[in-house]
Amino acid sequence: MSDAEAGPVDVLTPRDVPLGGPRAMTVRRTLPQRARSLIGAWCFADHYGPDDVARTGGMVVAPHPHTGLQTVSWLFSGEIEHRDSLGSHAYVRPGELNLMTGGHGISHSEVSTPRTTVLHGVQLWVALPGEHRHTERDFQHYVPEPVRTDGAEIRVFLGTLAGAASPVRTFTPLLGAEVTLEPRAALTLAVDPRFEHGVLVDQGQVRMADTLLHPAELGYVPTGRDTLTLTNESDEAARTVLLGGTPFEEEIVMWWNFIGRSNEDIVQARSDWMKGSRFGEVVGYDGAPLTAPELPHVPLKPRGRVR
Repeated sequence: MSDAEAGPVDVLTPRDVPLGGPRAMTVRRTLPQRARSLIGAWCFADHYGPDDVARTGGMVVAPHPHTGLQTVSWLFSGEIEHRDSLGSHAYVRPGELNLMTGGHGISHSEVSTPRTTVLHGVQLWVALPGEHRHTERDFQHYVPEPVRTDGAEIRVFLGTLAGAASPVRTFTPLLGAEVTLEPRAALTLAVDPRFEHGVLVDQGQVRMADTLLHPAELGYVPTGRDTLTLTNESDEAARTVLLGGTPFEEEIVMWWNFIGRSNEDIVQARSDWMKGSRFGEVVGYDGAPLTAPELPHVPLKPRGRVR
């Protein structure tokens, strides 16, 4: 099905969320929200910056745990130092993918470096399917080569698009790419009709099919499309992040930094973190790890994709 034959685009608007602390930068969160929890296995999308670190202090996130997910870090500007309990010590830089697999349990820290003056990027999570949610912790780094087409530049960091394929391992079929459009350029991409897709606009005014998206908005389309047309309606370059994947059919329980399948999964993960077991130690971070917030007084309920 082409764009012309397909239905309307759903527009997800962000909400502002402080990362913590009186001087912490604010991120714009489009996933999850009441209207939609997932796009494929993508279950979390934070968009931040351009952030003047001299004013906000930048990103300083002490060691904290993850279970049942993969974290995907992608920057437009700045630099973040990553350390994890696997022993990885790496830097997140513009145009370079850092993907961390939490599996049964991992912990990590994220700190913008002194070289960073402006911090700008996205932090994304991928839910692991039930058969792999207790997999071994892992860390992968990948620098995709840009693909240049008429009026656009594409960096495919997960999956396959525009003749480029990422070698990075995922546990469900996924697509992740940065797509930059020249002023007034239009781009039609061949996409997998099995996938649902989301386009997060970083800068510019971008028309997705017949729907105009503004910065920080995420446009969603369901499965069934074999092409996706993006048009830059502004006189400056526009930048987007294209996400896609086959519908994630499992229900998940998502709380703080944990993804499980039941309230009991989350209670156990929080207990293990507070006891100092399961998640390992982040070596090299100067400071104490984060304390888990208190659980709500009512059991956490599973949620899944919107049918």
